[in-house]
Amino acid sequence: MSTENTPWWISADGSPLPSSPSTRRRSSRRAVPFNIAITMALIAGIVGSLLGRNILTSHNTGLISVSSTVERKPDSIAGIAARVSPAVVSISVTTSNGGDTGSGFFINSNGYILTNNHVVAAAATGGNISVNLINGKNYAAKIIGRDSSYDLAVLKIDVTDAPALTLGDSDKVQVGDNVIAIGSPLGLAGTVTSGIISAKNRAVTSGSGTGESSFINAIQTDAAINPGNSGGPLVDQSGAVIGVNSAIASMGAVYGSQAGSIGLGFAIPINQARKTADQLIKNGTATYPIVGMSLDNRYTGIGAKVIDAPNAILPGGPAAKAGLKSGDIITAIDNKAIASSDEAIVLIRSHNVGDRVSLTYKRGTLIKTVKVTLIASTAYTKK
Repeated sequence: MSTENTPWWISADGSPLPSSPSTRRRSSRRAVPFNIAITMALIAGIVGSLLGRNILTSHNTGLISVSSTVERKPDSIAGIAARVSPAVVSISVTTSNGGDTGSGFFINSNGYILTNNHVVAAAATGGNISVNLINGKNYAAKIIGRDSSYDLAVLKIDVTDAPALTLGDSDKVQVGDNVIAIGSPLGLAGTVTSGIISAKNRAVTSGSGTGESSFINAIQTDAAINPGNSGGPLVDQSGAVIGVNSAIASMGAVYGSQAGSIGLGFAIPINQARKTADQLIKNGTATYPIVGMSLDNRYTGIGAKVIDAPNAILPGGPAAKAGLKSGDIITAIDNKAIASSDEAIVLIRSHNVGDRVSLTYKRGTLIKTVKVTLIASTAYTKK
């Protein structure tokens, strides 16, 4: 006999437990057989339950079933995701050499989609681009323009009523602001993650594997971003886009683990992305501001060194007019200390063509600060 759920008054072998010596009493009454006592108790229980049921029904007492509804405010993560997700798309690229996947989002109702250049670059010289919407519809897309310097591209599909997102102001975001990333990490469409703005103005350099490098003055976030999130929106608490998710830092190459989110994601500020997208839609190409000098990315000292080469300074460019020479070391731009050539390039490209900036440079023991007016990158092709 199992002892599990065995009443306290039954022993392990099923016989009644003997009375304790301290409680054993003599009685002149005839003992009630044990099985009769159990039967009586069961009958009493059944009768009691029936009486209780009759009492409940006689008083018309009803049991109420409650169905709770969760109220989700429009500015909650769920509310924002519900509004933003229909405008976010999954992008698939197929070429003769393989394929790639990423994300993107509508920037107007005429079917223009903003994404990363590295998502679609493989199809630029031959391949197919497919865009999948959250409603399950699939469209062929064409590249309107792309720019490797900022890692941005604009696609278009044949629709006229796309649910375009509102573009915010990335200059106004603050460290600690809540943000949401939406995209298709590892092909999992419609994935929503949340976090905060971890830092601003991070100098991030990424390569596409084709020799093209992008220099981004990035927004850093701890919202989970993984391969496939590239090109998707980073939105604020109002649902407005403040960045284009573009890159992650990973310990995979160092520790031998699989590359993935470690809480260090980077997005292209939407103010820069908006300007580039406008140029790509109008012209098919985009420009970026330059000083007119080539920097040595092999230099390991502090600062950005102008490369030792005859063509290091663009003739007639801003650097030439300011008197810079090959071998000079840029130590600060607009009074911000520069640690490397990448930082210098990123900081210059965060400005607009026509902006006037200050350069502090060192030449031997000479330290000097000069003013330069930035020109468009197309100046290189005109020379």
